[in-house]
Amino acid sequence: MPNISIAMVPGHTGVQSKAQLRENILGVTMYSVINNLLEAPAKGELEKEPSARDIVATGTLDEINEYFIANALSDGLPVIPPTQQRIEAFLRYTDRKPDEVLGILLPDRRPATIWSIAANGVMAGCRPEYMPVLVSLIEAMADPYYGNEHSGNTPGGETLILLNGPITKELGFNFTQGVMRDGFQANTSIGRFWRLYLRNIAGFLPHGNDKCTFGNTWRVVVPENEDVCAKIGWEPNSVDFGFKAGTSTVTVSRFTGGNHISSISGSTPEEMMPYIADAMIKQNSWQLLFTVGAECGGTLRPLMLLSPILAETFAAGGWTKKDIKRALWEQARIPAWHMERISRDWTQKPSWDLAREVRMGNMPKVYHESDDPNRLVPLVWDQDDYMIVVTGDLGRNSGYIFAHNGVLGYPTAKEIRLPKNWKALRATGNGKNNEKGGKHGRSS
Repeated sequence: MPNISIAMVPGHTGVQSKAQLRENILGVTMYSVINNLLEAPAKGELEKEPSARDIVATGTLDEINEYFIANALSDGLPVIPPTQQRIEAFLRYTDRKPDEVLGILLPDRRPATIWSIAANGVMAGCRPEYMPVLVSLIEAMADPYYGNEHSGNTPGGETLILLNGPITKELGFNFTQGVMRDGFQANTSIGRFWRLYLRNIAGFLPHGNDKCTFGNTWRVVVPENEDVCAKIGWEPNSVDFGFKAGTSTVTVSRFTGGNHISSISGSTPEEMMPYIADAMIKQNSWQLLFTVGAECGGTLRPLMLLSPILAETFAAGGWTKKDIKRALWEQARIPAWHMERISRDWTQKPSWDLAREVRMGNMPKVYHESDDPNRLVPLVWDQDDYMIVVTGDLGRNSGYIFAHNGVLGYPTAKEIRLPKNWKALRATGNGKNNEKGGKHGRSS
């Protein structure tokens, strides 16, 4: 609706007294509503976009990058021009048809096509052989379960891509020291691809449909260290999402932030858990509104990355990932009055009374086992709501905890499906691009 009429409330309602709010609504907003109803809006037109194979610009590398920046098609960094030759090199690494639509992405309602995936993969600096991973990622982005339409909401939560399976080694992903640091082509370019696709296809542009308060930058892909998992007998993250161990998968989820938990010391699981549970509590504050009530309660899925040496220490004590999740559920608890205060006073949500919500069947009984306001209640509904991934430096005793954005970016996993001639393509290097010039195109 390019010409929709809007009546603004001055300032922000959350920081106004009742008297100020009344004055602003009656003195400003009401008159805007009346005027909008009485006056026809100015004519609005949707901008016509080029089709997928249109050539929209030609020129040098610098000229093409200037064009992309000027037309809001770039994240501000130099892009590789998505020429038809480069796009076709990516398409050789999938059995899907170029015009196949994986879904319609909000807010701009553009179709997510195989062609546009390849085009944005080129721009992000991906290699053609990354194409199967890119396709699986956009399948996840288009899945309503994930909730891509919330990608530009206030907290500015950013998606983290978790990777599992043989594809990790085959495509040269980093899964040890500095796993979240840029500098490794597969991890870095695929992480950038996700944000470029949100911009160019879904339509999340800064100062446009992206309404984040502060924002966050794109994150590199984080693969799990399945060598360590196999060594200590732990199941990889992909198994938690219903896949067989050894299946190559991507898991996407949106997190509002994270914190490095350094020097988790102790020779037994029992010695390490109090520090970890305390850190989990401190990392989650307003996010607990995703625990309370029926609307989005039970959708909080915190993530913890465990360095391999910590995982090995837990395993030496006889613990599995499931045991850590159980311990977090039992130990990472806060007083009931504090959880209610977060929802009622701090985030001003209508659902805050734990006793009432339990009586109505909107929350598990564990949240109202007594009327004692000091009773301790868990951060999440179920122990399996915690996500545990083994990755990072082999010699460090550290963890990393991510605060989750709840239903506004719910964990969604997809299998990475390889083309039938994958082995032949990999053996011959078919699809590698050596183009030196030519006309430059883009995906719409």
